[in-house]
Amino acid sequence: MSTYVRHISHREKPLGGELRRLDIELTERCNNNCIHCCINLPVNDKRALKDEMSLEEIKNILTQAADLGCLKVRLTGGEPLLRPDFQTIYTHSRRLGMRVLLFTNARLITPGLAQLFSRIPPLEVIQVTVYGMHEDSYNANTQQTNAFQSFWRGVQLLMDYNIPFIVKSVFLPANEDELDELKIWAKTIPRMDKQPGITMFYDLRNRLDDPVKNQVIKSLRPAPNEGMKYLFNYHGDFNTIKSHYCKSMTRLPGVRLFGCKAGKKQLSIDAYGRIQACLGLRSPGLVLARGTHHRDALKFFRGLKEIEATNPEYLERCANCFLRNLCEQCPGKAWTETRTLDTPIEYLCDVTHALARELGWLDESEKAWKVTNWKDRIICDLSVQHDDLSHTTA
Repeated sequence: MSTYVRHISHREKPLGGELRRLDIELTERCNNNCIHCCINLPVNDKRALKDEMSLEEIKNILTQAADLGCLKVRLTGGEPLLRPDFQTIYTHSRRLGMRVLLFTNARLITPGLAQLFSRIPPLEVIQVTVYGMHEDSYNANTQQTNAFQSFWRGVQLLMDYNIPFIVKSVFLPANEDELDELKIWAKTIPRMDKQPGITMFYDLRNRLDDPVKNQVIKSLRPAPNEGMKYLFNYHGDFNTIKSHYCKSMTRLPGVRLFGCKAGKKQLSIDAYGRIQACLGLRSPGLVLARGTHHRDALKFFRGLKEIEATNPEYLERCANCFLRNLCEQCPGKAWTETRTLDTPIEYLCDVTHALARELGWLDESEKAWKVTNWKDRIICDLSVQHDDLSHTTA
C-alpha cells in the first residue's frame, strides 16, 4: 500500500455520519449512444457543456459531504470519464477519505488512469457495463463504430494493472445470444464471484427530453413472461429471491410512497448541481436548486417518508400488494412515466406478476393485491446466501 493510501485511510470519520453516501452524475454526455439509454447526450452537446458543474463546484460538494461524515461516493454519468478533470475529482474524493465507486463503459480507460487506480485504489470495485461480447453486437447496441476495440482495450488495462472490477450487461436483440458467453468470460475476472447482473426492463428518459427515444426504449422491453423465462434460464435458480424477499416482507406496504432509502443519509447530485433524493427522482417539487447545502437537503428529504398516495388506483392495488417490495414501481419511475408519483406502471406490475407466477406464488389469473393469504405462500429458506437481486427487475 502506498504512503498516500496509508495517509488517507487514517482520516477519521464518524461512524454514524449525517451523510453516508453521495451519488454524483458528472455528466449526461456519453461516448456511446446506446439504443436503450435513459440519459445519454452527445459528447459535444453544447447545452450540457455550458451548464455542467465546474471542477470547483464538484470539489466543494465533495468537501461538504466529507464534513458530514460521507464514506462513499459514486461517480457516474453518462460516461464520467469524459470529464477532462476526472482525475482531479477522483483524487480529491480519495484525499477526503471517501471510497469511490465508478460506473463506466471502460472505453476511456488509459494507461495513465489505470496507473492512478493502481497507485490510489478506489476501494470500491469498478463496475463496467458490457454491451456485447463481439464487435458487431457491441457496436450495434452502442450505435458507435470502433466502440468494441476501445472497450476491450480499457478492460485489458484494468486487468493488466490488477484493478478490481466487475461486469454487468444488458439484454438487447444484438447480444441476447451472447450472455452465456458473457457468464463464461466473467468467471475469469478475479472479483466476479457471481453472475453478471442483467438489465432488461428499461427505464424511460426521466429528463423528459426525447419522446421518440422513449418509444424506442419501450419497444426494447421484453414481454414480461418472456423476460422471466429468460432470467430463469440465465440464473438457473431463484431460491435467493424467495429467501431475500420473505425475510424483508412482514406487512403490506400501505399508503406511504417512500419505503426506500431515498434521502436517508444519502444524496444524489445531477450533472448540473441539482440535488435529488436519488438520481431517478426528478419530480420538480422534489429537486433542490444548485448550491443547496447538503445539510439543508437532508433535512428537506426527511419529509419524503410522510408523503402518502392519493391516487385511488394506487390505494387499491399497490398499497395492498404483497409483492410491492419485489416490484420496481417507485415514485421516480411513476413520475417519469405518468407525471405523478403514485400512478401504477402497468408494465412493471406485469413484470412482477410474471416473476411471482414463476416463483409459484400466484396463479395465472390472480392479482397480488387481492391475495389475503400471502404469508402462507412465501417459503423462506434461511440457508440460502443472498445475491445482488437488483438485476432481476431493473
